[in-house]
Amino acid sequence: MSDMIGLMAAALTTLSFLPQALMVIRTGRTDGISLIMYAMFTTGVAGWLVYGILLGSFPMIVANSVTLLLASMILALKVRHSLQAKAQAATFSTSAPIAS
Repeated sequence: MSDMIGLMAAALTTLSFLPQALMVIRTGRTDGISLIMYAMFTTGVAGWLVYGILLGSFPMIVANSVTLLLASMILALKVRHSLQAKAQAATFSTSAPIAS
């Protein structure tokens, strides 16, 4: 019975994350996402996965594996976009003004 409750809770929390993850993956837009928050979230999910493995809790392992995969993809996109924005800003600020 406890595993059924765990599976139901795991399914709901993982599925609630899915629309945001799919939107970011589909559009590639991460400008509204905090890099620090997502790094902390992804690390926390990895911790829950390890904890679930140590406990041998199937619901925790499945839910956190799926969420970690999705969160890691979004975090990678966010890091890539942040690095691109910094490179673009550096290029813009160091370029010489156009003479008129």
